[in-house]
Amino acid sequence: MDLPLYWIALIAFGIINFFLVSASVLVYAERKVSGYIQNRPGPNRVGPAGFLQPFADVVKLVFKENIVPRSASPFVHTLAPWLMVLIAMTVPAVIPFARGVVIADVDVGVLVVLALTSISVYGVTLAGWSSNSKYSLLGGLRSSAQMISYELSMGLAVVSVVLIAGSLNLTAIVEDQSGGWAILGWNVFRNPVGALLFIITAFAETNRAPFDLPEAEQELVGGYHTEYSGIKFGMFFLAEYVNLFLASFLIATLFFGGYLVPFEPLLLKAFPSLEGSVLLGLLQFGSLLLKAGFFAFVFIWVRWTLPRFKYNQLMTLGWKYLLPIALVNTIVVALGVALLR
Repeated sequence: MDLPLYWIALIAFGIINFFLVSASVLVYAERKVSGYIQNRPGPNRVGPAGFLQPFADVVKLVFKENIVPRSASPFVHTLAPWLMVLIAMTVPAVIPFARGVVIADVDVGVLVVLALTSISVYGVTLAGWSSNSKYSLLGGLRSSAQMISYELSMGLAVVSVVLIAGSLNLTAIVEDQSGGWAILGWNVFRNPVGALLFIITAFAETNRAPFDLPEAEQELVGGYHTEYSGIKFGMFFLAEYVNLFLASFLIATLFFGGYLVPFEPLLLKAFPSLEGSVLLGLLQFGSLLLKAGFFAFVFIWVRWTLPRFKYNQLMTLGWKYLLPIALVNTIVVALGVALLR
């Protein structure tokens, strides 16, 4: 349905602030989960149970001195973190958060997501180059090679979903998963290989462990943001966690029914008055949020469980295993769709 302009502006304002706050919550969650995994308490000083620690970190970064290396390129050095945050905060515009609740319900939403996530590599590469540091440059080069390598497999995993749904519109992809009481129709059951490929490549695209080689502290100090401090470093930090949450939302949207509430058709049959109501919209948003929250926890869990790959292992996995599997899976899905239809 077409929403009035003021409603679209209000939704956009709410979603942007939601992702800003969620980044702080995810930082707290990461520290607490890592604390439990390592048998230590995690943050427990600032605020009740340490909950205000991420906000204290933000205040610290805002007032910290902004240092730019003398031999760096000042304009590009400043542009890179802004580019990362801008791209991260633009992607939510095409994600449907409930039926009819989407800022930009474009017919090529999948292409918009892939295009924007592809551009994010420029922020990392520019940060590495503009710092005029060998550690930063190597981190930027690693990240660009890694993201380009894994984007191919990710794109093919998304193509398999598009073939099944017959649409590039994210809302149409979600609604196509409404069969089987809005559970058995999920793409994870119809296309399990594509789901596994997308989840693995999402780890690589967000530079999360075990694919965090661009920030490998053992050999690259801090990777592409070694020469960043203050609010600029905070912007990279913000973009990383917003991208983590966005990846979780995309996994849920493409493969786990998106905003569809499990057993939603039965619920609407039992309570017809829910159709089109605000309560149903809240239930759908809550369903999507729970699914995304679970995958955000998986991102954190994997980081503190698996060791980092070596670079040759990372490239071998991407080119020799994931890409051929993704190609075969796409062909099999295409043949299956052609035969069944």
